[in-house]
Amino acid sequence: MVRRAREMASAAGDASLDPGIKEMNETWKGAIACLGVALLFLMTIGVLYWQVVDKPHTNWVLRGQVSGLAWDRRSLSFSLMSLSQDKTFAHIDARHLPNRGVTLLNNLCWFNTTRFCYTWDGVAELQVSLDTRNQSVAECYRVEWTPLQCKVALKDCFSMVNVSWYGGGSMQFQYWPLNNANINSQPFIISDLHDTPMGYGSVLERYFLGSTGVAVRVHQEVPVHVGIESRKQLCLGIPPNAEMVPLSYTICVSDSLRSAYQQRSSVIPVAQPDTSILWLPLWRSHRVAATALRLEHNLKMLSRKLKHYRLGEGVMDLCEQSTLLLSAEGQGTLQLQNTYRGLRQLRLSITLSPFTTIDSLHFQTTLQEGREHLWLRLPSTANGSQGPLLMKWRGRFAVKLNISDEEAQGWFIEQVRSLQRRFDVNYITLEVGVGSPYLWQAQHHSCRLCGDEYINQFALLAQKLGNATIISAATRAAHLPLFVRMVPRQSDWSYAGLKGLIPSVLHYSLLGYSFFIPDAIGGSLTNGFLADEELFIRWLQVVTFLPVMSFSTPPWVFGETWIVNVTRSYIHRHRAFVVPLLLKYAAEWTSLGHPVFRPLWWISPSDPSTFIINDEFLIGDEVLVAPVTEPGKVHRDIYLPGNGYQWKDVNTAQVFDGGTLLEEYPVALADVAVFIMQKSQDLPFTESQQATPHA
Repeated sequence: MVRRAREMASAAGDASLDPGIKEMNETWKGAIACLGVALLFLMTIGVLYWQVVDKPHTNWVLRGQVSGLAWDRRSLSFSLMSLSQDKTFAHIDARHLPNRGVTLLNNLCWFNTTRFCYTWDGVAELQVSLDTRNQSVAECYRVEWTPLQCKVALKDCFSMVNVSWYGGGSMQFQYWPLNNANINSQPFIISDLHDTPMGYGSVLERYFLGSTGVAVRVHQEVPVHVGIESRKQLCLGIPPNAEMVPLSYTICVSDSLRSAYQQRSSVIPVAQPDTSILWLPLWRSHRVAATALRLEHNLKMLSRKLKHYRLGEGVMDLCEQSTLLLSAEGQGTLQLQNTYRGLRQLRLSITLSPFTTIDSLHFQTTLQEGREHLWLRLPSTANGSQGPLLMKWRGRFAVKLNISDEEAQGWFIEQVRSLQRRFDVNYITLEVGVGSPYLWQAQHHSCRLCGDEYINQFALLAQKLGNATIISAATRAAHLPLFVRMVPRQSDWSYAGLKGLIPSVLHYSLLGYSFFIPDAIGGSLTNGFLADEELFIRWLQVVTFLPVMSFSTPPWVFGETWIVNVTRSYIHRHRAFVVPLLLKYAAEWTSLGHPVFRPLWWISPSDPSTFIINDEFLIGDEVLVAPVTEPGKVHRDIYLPGNGYQWKDVNTAQVFDGGTLLEEYPVALADVAVFIMQKSQDLPFTESQQATPHA
């Protein structure tokens, strides 16, 4: 009974405690719930803080062995940088993306470690592929934007901040690097700078090189537009189009500017052009001969002048109009032919084009023979075939050779060969006639000749005429054994005149065209003979160190004996010192693809001082030329590249260390500053040694 009473008392005690315990449990449950809400709130704040403030700004979208492509969520742009993020090779602003886009990109091709895919709804699709071949030398990424609507304009802009850019197309105002240029976005094709002064000139390649060791090559099938905003950005784009053509290019990175060039741009030529022209100055008649008799007089006069002033042998460079006088049949041309053959001091260069005037005998004959297909024409319609396409050339109505027709090519080659045989022609210049305003009519129906395809096919035709051929424009032709004639320059000190000559030399060489014919000394875009003696002398000094010396203003027109004497001495210097040097590095060009004329960063690819020097150049690795390109100056600053090297001034025999800036270095009017690298005891050439001139 006692035990029973105890059990009842214990039960009563438990019953009396139960409400308090329940109340305490409910309190703890509430506290725990509040704590959970607080923790959830803090976690939310933390996530938001990480997303907005503390999250890394870069989102890697693709990684290679040494570099990677990253998405910057703040600027909504891409950066190609080293994996350690201590070096940015290129900053790419995708202008076609919405200003307020996603902050994090997820790879839709996550199953492939060498590809990245992403889609911006209603705008564009991006695909980036990493090329895993030769990653030890250069890492390359293929970028392709595909518009998702026909109204989308694709546009990728490469920043110029801390990057100097080179390459692309030649310009009227030629800059080196491109950063100072300012060109509105336009089709990236060769145009006539006379008609389109703010277009792209006679040499053009879809290749751009950045000083950070980055190279960009636009794919050939892309109808790309290129624009340059001075000191800000270089832009590649495609306007809105019904076909929704993708914008695609390959971008590669290397450890230096020079290695980037060597990996992506070096073009190994199939052979050298005819280097006999290097020894002989070109002489162009300032006044175009209107008759065969006048042309005969000009030939005789030039021959006498060269003999009288002891300027040596030369080449009479005939324009197209004078060449047509030669091709005409008649007693006058027969007499001219005999006269020329008697002038042993002159060789002959003629100029032809794919144009034929509609009143010419050649054109009339082809019509009578039913060979209208030799000329460009619009495709046949339901109403029947159409006649040759008329266009303007040299102010007259003409037709243009159908370069895609094999019979037309054969006909043209035979016309040239006939002139060569009759007049013992040594060199031929072919003017392709770029930027024809009527050619688009033919291209509207067929893309066989779209863009610069006509120019490219015309260069292939020129190759069939031999390696003594000069072409007026080139693209994708750096491997051919041809000379390229530079665009005419203004007769002044500007970047359209003398100051732009060295940038043009560096530009042509960078794109693979080491053998070019510079414009006439003093510039050819002038009315009458050049009157500025100083400009003539300074221009002469630059051209002396280029492949060919070309004159349209002869030195005797100044009436000053000292100018003739200086001209004679520089012609001799070109033959004795420069030509052997060019031939040496031409062999390196044909074996390795290295340019003959080189920027200073070729020796010092990691020296930022060399990236922007536009008034000095190297011949190979051993000769540095620093002409004066400013009026009234007899001093100039000269930078000698290459730490660990020494440079010897050939005029004074003074020796300076590489990596040195020579401030206000004296360069008299009759002199040009030339330095030879002293990296070894046996230099191949010195200016005191004379080579044997070409026979």
